[in-house]
Amino acid sequence: MPEHVLVVGTGRDFPARLRAARPGTETSVIVQLDYIGKVREPGGNARVIGVRGDAPDEEWIALAAAAHARHPFTRIATFGERDQDRYAAIGQALGLACHSVRTVSLAHDKEAMRARLAETGVDTTAYARVADVDALRAFVRAHGTCVVKPVSGAGSAGVARVTAGSDLAGAFERAGGSYLGLANPGVLVEEFIEGTQFSVEAVSERGEHEVVAITRKYSDPATFVELGHVSPAELPEERRKEIHACVGSVLDALGVTFGVTHTEVVLASAGPRVIETHVRMGGDEIPALTRDATGVDLDECALRQTLGERVLPGVRAALAERRAPRSSAIWFAVLGARGVLGEVAGLDEARAVPGVTGVEVTARPGKEAGGLTSSDSRVAYARALGASAGEAVDAARRAVSRLEFQLRVRDAGGPAV
Repeated sequence: MPEHVLVVGTGRDFPARLRAARPGTETSVIVQLDYIGKVREPGGNARVIGVRGDAPDEEWIALAAAAHARHPFTRIATFGERDQDRYAAIGQALGLACHSVRTVSLAHDKEAMRARLAETGVDTTAYARVADVDALRAFVRAHGTCVVKPVSGAGSAGVARVTAGSDLAGAFERAGGSYLGLANPGVLVEEFIEGTQFSVEAVSERGEHEVVAITRKYSDPATFVELGHVSPAELPEERRKEIHACVGSVLDALGVTFGVTHTEVVLASAGPRVIETHVRMGGDEIPALTRDATGVDLDECALRQTLGERVLPGVRAALAERRAPRSSAIWFAVLGARGVLGEVAGLDEARAVPGVTGVEVTARPGKEAGGLTSSDSRVAYARALGASAGEAVDAARRAVSRLEFQLRVRDAGGPAV
């Protein structure tokens, strides 16, 4: 029977890849109207359905069900954070295999995740949803250094490290905002755990979890926006096993039984503690770093699982294969000065740095740039390979240092110059 996959969200290049992966496969896309212009090759799909972002789940389900009645879907998928809740609601209503509504809710709602992890004994980090600055101040006084973040968010937007002497009103206001159309139901504060941060990429199938890579994160100490990553992280084997066990317990607690996941942890003196987890692939080119370092293509795993294929045996075979040790790193460019971005020079020089595999400018000319408030604040990146983590990071950083950015800035009383 030919496959017909309903992709919730823009799907990036996955609808086309799904059609190419198995002859006869068809795709349909259901997406927020605000993002319908980002659907690639829309005419390659059987249909593209646009829905208001503020429409209730029932409307999304009804539109999907109408298409399903005329041209039945065999599978459903989503490949990003936005509208994963719609994906789960539609999948459940149409009887299609997908992450449960509860699992997606626990991954999106950081307060609910904290409650579930505490209930199961996986992680006991102190936390609270705070309704106002007074409640935030009381929690900080009780716990010392803390992290303030949106209850639901992405891209490190609105996240801040605070103490009793910080601008708590400003931190509360930023955490209460929204980012890229993701709903934000409130502000969460957690005790700050001192330690090195890591991203953990895993593939699950039939309830089994396989950690593919542990990636070292280099984050801004105030905003926690990532400045760089390197995979694999250089860790003692005992610590590596602790992280593997922690992530497996997290995924079990959240009810994850399949798919590619991205979990962030901090390795404290007493062992790993959870920052958050996502039922999707990591951002920041982490799947590319993982592929370079391990030979496992997480994008391909997600695609094959969408089509009902088993991938875990192949993942384990690739991880067991003896490979020459190498590390893959990425480093981001951030502008200290604020202004309107103009030309970018030095790309050829950056790409010529030994070990560099790619340099990309991610911000368009005319963008207001400068400062570091979220992942969207970064303006370019370089990726590099090395025989060690340090060598790869050094090459990526040297490449970024070759870039020169033209900014038009405003003086106190005049136009941009």
